[in-house]
Amino acid sequence: MTTTIDRLRDVSSFCRQGAALPPDLAGWLAAGIERFLGREARDLDGALGLIQAQGGIPWWREDAIRRRDAALRRLREIACPAAGVTARARRVAELLRRYAGSTWRIDREHGAMPAHYAGTAQEQLWRAFKSGAAMPLGERQLRTILGD
Repeated sequence: MTTTIDRLRDVSSFCRQGAALPPDLAGWLAAGIERFLGREARDLDGALGLIQAQGGIPWWREDAIRRRDAALRRLREIACPAAGVTARARRVAELLRRYAGSTWRIDREHGAMPAHYAGTAQEQLWRAFKSGAAMPLGERQLRTILGD
């Protein structure tokens, strides 16, 4: 599923730039649209391969969780690289609570990350919250996400 989402992001990027799609990407997109138009799939999600397993989570939520978790792992490396799993989870939980209660209230209104966050823990906090996945998280869940 990640490949499909990545392909859709690539299509979007090429379209925004006004650039032609590479042949493999154009062929993939055309085949998906043809499946939809030919009624082989009842919606575009199915035609493009974005269907979830019975009882699974929707593709867009899974993507948000993956982006959040990746940002949290990068935050772990910036904020507490040498600590153990429990100490890391505790520190990240503290950073999440602080950010949620203060800066995120302002940052959520911006479409783009503030430039001065680049390369800092604030960048990863912003990315985690901007992912759209549930935040903040408890220490137990963070231990699972941040585990080595």
